[in-house]
Amino acid sequence: MGTGVLWLDASLIGFLGLLIGSFLNVVIHRLPKMMERQWASECAELTGKEPAHQDPFNLMTPRSRCPHCGHLIAWYENVPVVSYLALRGRCSECKKPISARYPLVELVTGCLFFFCAWRWGATPAGLAWCAFSAALVTLALIDWDTTLLPDDITLPLLWLGLVAAALQWTPVGLSTAFWGAVAGYLSLWSVYWLFKLVTGKEGMGYGDFKLFAALGAWFGWPVLIPMILLASVIGAIVGIAMKFTTGLREGGYVPFGPFLAGAGFAALLLGPATLRGFVNL
Repeated sequence: MGTGVLWLDASLIGFLGLLIGSFLNVVIHRLPKMMERQWASECAELTGKEPAHQDPFNLMTPRSRCPHCGHLIAWYENVPVVSYLALRGRCSECKKPISARYPLVELVTGCLFFFCAWRWGATPAGLAWCAFSAALVTLALIDWDTTLLPDDITLPLLWLGLVAAALQWTPVGLSTAFWGAVAGYLSLWSVYWLFKLVTGKEGMGYGDFKLFAALGAWFGWPVLIPMILLASVIGAIVGIAMKFTTGLREGGYVPFGPFLAGAGFAALLLGPATLRGFVNL
């Protein structure tokens, strides 16, 4: 494939990534709320109560609006990155600030899609790695905001990793991917129960087990140790920094999912072999 064609394909898929990033902002905001609504409805049914009436709320309905004044976002105010710059980071109606995280998610997703297309081309493998990147961005931010890692994302990510390995879209064979998923899940599951037996507290959630299993499926079991070390070191540094800046939330915890996702991005960008080399494995 010529360099010109590769640049064109990567640019087009990178632009698609900007659009996907805009949708990811919706998923990050709404999916936890949808889960809470479902839990509330299930609890009401279990107690024999009639679930409270709720207006439709999903990834498509209702339309996006300003959280300050309720202004409905027009399509031309929702163009990735461009609209944020044109509006100078403020709502067109009430002039209240719009979080810079929205365009950052769009930009990061676009850059990741560009990288995947540049590395693997406009191929099924390249698109699979784009899906991997989008899932990690979403999971990292949902976990940071809510300490939730939804099964609706972690489990498809795990299965897609195994399918991608079977189809040779990833650098590991199916056997290595399978045992990576098993080892990823069981390693954090064991740490969870050991910590709980010793302290009587829960050190992490089940979503962390599933996310690490998914990373094992995508990169294979040999990369699990470098990834968990990288995630733990960065998590500890961030946790200490937040403690000294009074940035810790109530309970003094820091979600682990974003750091697992960061280790996954490191493996994606640097390659599994390079990551293993950091710890001489």
